[in-house]
Amino acid sequence: MPQRWPDSPSVAAGAASRVMAPRSKTRVVARERVVGQLIEARRKRCIVLQGPAGCGKTTTLLAWREALLPLGFDLAWLTLAPEDDDLSSFVDGLVASLAQVDPAICREAAILGGRGADDEAVERTVIALVRAIASRSCDLALVIDDLDHVTNARSHRALQWLIDYAPQNLHLVLVSRGNVPVSLGRLRDQDLMLELNMRDLRFTFAESAQYLHAQLGEVSERDARAMHELTDGWVAGLQLFAIQLKRRRTTAGAADVTASLASTHLHDARAFGEYFEGAVLSRLSASEVELLVRTSVCARLCSSLCVALVGDEQPANEVLALLARLETDNLFIAQIERVGNETWYRLNPLFRETLLERLRTRSEALQRAVHHAAWCWFRDHGLPEEAVRHALHAGESAAAADLVLAVARDLQISGDLRKLVSLMHLLPHAEIETRVELRLWRLQLELYARDFEACATTLARLEADIPEENAHARYRLTLLRAAVDVQRDDADSVAARLPQILAAPADATSMSIGARNNLLSWLYMRLGEYDEARAFQTDATRPLLAGSPLMGTSAGVLNGRCMAGFSHALEGQFLQVERISRDVLAEADERGSSAAEPACLAAAQLGEALYEFNDIAGARRLLEDRVDVLERVSIPDSVVRVLTVLAAAHWAEGHRLDAFAYLERLEEYASRHGLPRLLAHSLAAQVLQHLQCGQFDDAEGQLARLDTIAARLRPTRPHAWYDVHALAQRSHVNWCIAHEDFEGAALRLPALIALCGERGWQHRVVQLRMQAALVDQRRKRADAARENALMGLRLGHRLGLVRSVLDAGPDIVTFAEQVVRGMPGVSADQNPQENGGDPVLAFYVDRLRAAQESTAALVSTTNETALARGAAPNVAETLSERETKVVSLLAQALPNKKIARTLGISPETVKWHLKNIYGKLGVSSRDEAVARVRDLGIDT
Repeated sequence: MPQRWPDSPSVAAGAASRVMAPRSKTRVVARERVVGQLIEARRKRCIVLQGPAGCGKTTTLLAWREALLPLGFDLAWLTLAPEDDDLSSFVDGLVASLAQVDPAICREAAILGGRGADDEAVERTVIALVRAIASRSCDLALVIDDLDHVTNARSHRALQWLIDYAPQNLHLVLVSRGNVPVSLGRLRDQDLMLELNMRDLRFTFAESAQYLHAQLGEVSERDARAMHELTDGWVAGLQLFAIQLKRRRTTAGAADVTASLASTHLHDARAFGEYFEGAVLSRLSASEVELLVRTSVCARLCSSLCVALVGDEQPANEVLALLARLETDNLFIAQIERVGNETWYRLNPLFRETLLERLRTRSEALQRAVHHAAWCWFRDHGLPEEAVRHALHAGESAAAADLVLAVARDLQISGDLRKLVSLMHLLPHAEIETRVELRLWRLQLELYARDFEACATTLARLEADIPEENAHARYRLTLLRAAVDVQRDDADSVAARLPQILAAPADATSMSIGARNNLLSWLYMRLGEYDEARAFQTDATRPLLAGSPLMGTSAGVLNGRCMAGFSHALEGQFLQVERISRDVLAEADERGSSAAEPACLAAAQLGEALYEFNDIAGARRLLEDRVDVLERVSIPDSVVRVLTVLAAAHWAEGHRLDAFAYLERLEEYASRHGLPRLLAHSLAAQVLQHLQCGQFDDAEGQLARLDTIAARLRPTRPHAWYDVHALAQRSHVNWCIAHEDFEGAALRLPALIALCGERGWQHRVVQLRMQAALVDQRRKRADAARENALMGLRLGHRLGLVRSVLDAGPDIVTFAEQVVRGMPGVSADQNPQENGGDPVLAFYVDRLRAAQESTAALVSTTNETALARGAAPNVAETLSERETKVVSLLAQALPNKKIARTLGISPETVKWHLKNIYGKLGVSSRDEAVARVRDLGIDT
């Protein structure tokens, strides 16, 4: 089986010391007894190794790792450090460690990275990781080493989620010097965990003798027992004794050596430090000690870095010789990886702590000089995170801020805004405030995290602080202000700034030009000027960076193609939408997190196209796999499409509770972010569904809210009003039809059709024409009915629409067949081409009939599957008390947010409970879950 911990240079060098297990060319300490326990427990949910430094926790796990290889396990490794005592750093480490096993595990989590540090954002990230792991066929063990370095409660909460949500194929191994800061009682009670402490990790006498024999050759039982007792089986102490004995045997007899060690006790970390100072460092030259002390400032090191740390004080060949000797001694240094011509090492933690204590006794000037050398080396080798940390320790915060500013654009282009967020958090506030460009980046990151309140504050201050003569900064501020308006779904504000957006500086950057083009495409699309929207993508020169087109960023080509796709979608040209979105999605998925924005935009468009073409299951699969990420990442235009399509797809499949849940989710999203147009879309769809269920009071209440929104928007946001007004009028038409007020519907329809035609919403025109035909039929106006139907069918055929026609009414296909084929009940003139003789429309109606029958078959299959599941209940798995409560709230048609508020948990936790409930009950929807619980007689 291939090794799972790659040496590939593609592994980010800055993360290597954290996410790769240490390696050594020499023999790992034999731990057959403990390794056997670990192998026996490999399928438990959690393994805890707790004990002081130097007791063999890491070396034991290295031996266990080798034993897991032939058993089909993957293994991820995360070693924490003091600088990881930060939520963002901790979560980044989790993501990076799992990416070493398979980057696909972290695709969604990487997209979510940096987009807010609130608990919901972190929980979403954890769930994205867990879902990806659950989809894999093999078991995965995740080792989190040195967990004691993480002390903040929010990181502990993230780890608790990982434990609570872990699927059966994820096995967590927590390694800490102190108590593990999470709740493990439930796993302990269920016998799903193994706990090993110092008593278990301490060498027995037999193991001590075996180890000493392997290191020293012949060792008498008396000497072995003496050293075992002096160390109390503490592994680090035995290692130190072994090294000392190797050195002394060349000058003293074995008896003399044993006598010289008899008064030394090595059985804890403090004894190690004292012994190390007295028996090891004292035997090195001053220059060698100085090198070691200086290297301790770095979490990882390589030969050229060590040379830089000592500067001209030591020859390079001496530095390299000491590194080689340390590695050969197999105590103080462990190899991490090899990248290019450099081998990277990590100092033994106890060794490093002892050296750092020495460094702290040196002058502040010397400490700063060492950090200065480190920051210069990391800067020159393209490792900004470590460079910034050392620059700050060196007291050079201005240089650190300049470095962040220098790498920010590259991080944006590579899609690694998560790292940029981390770097910005490291910088002192004062350094950011003195640099307009860094403040602009902070604004972009606030927008990235959707912190709109912070955006408003930053925008106002920047507007006042950027001088008029700084044209580039002011233009970038204009674009960022417009980008905030896009996220706020405010086309009117963007339109008001159109002259400023068009007035780009003559020497504007490629990023600025690309961002401008995409903003203009979005604006003209929302204004209903679709050809102009697409012209900004087809006529404009593609923005280039270093000769290559910008692709995945908000200024990139892929985003521009998605804007063109959106313009086609608004016109109802879904054949073009499908072609564009499939191509963009394939390319964006290949580029990973660097193309997260266009991937979300393309998925939303493709889902809408699939639904329109009646691929209901395909649309649902595509969007449900992405909806959590998309809702967090994409623009409101994507979110409204995804959630309304998912609601419509579930409704078509007969899952009414799920359909309402998605519309409630859209309502909550719109209310949270203050997006009235999206709220109107949710309310309009809810009105229709309530009417179809006969829930007229609920429909009336939502309709009143919809009218209020339309009235409020008309004077202040006219471009948003057009959409909301059309939705409100359409809802009134549906209300009239449901109450058989066909005259009332007929009064509203002509103006509504005209409005949609003027705005270019051709697919809406098709649906309204078909509704008007049904209304005219009920009004006994056969000619008008036939005329509206033929106009709708011809336009629908030209656009290739399916669901837009089918969703016009339950009897629409039968009616269309009567119109096209001149069947009894519908008046027809004597034109043979139209009196049952139009083969094109006849073919189109046949397609509509086939689609209708396909949908009916899908609903039937879903029902049969539910019945089959109900016939063979899995009595081995029962719902917990919390899960039963969730199901009872489902039966009340409450959305996730309201269930969460009722139970005092997060919406993400509700979603996780739903996943478990569906699995236990063998169902796939809310409706099926409620019905299944009732069938089983479970009291809710």
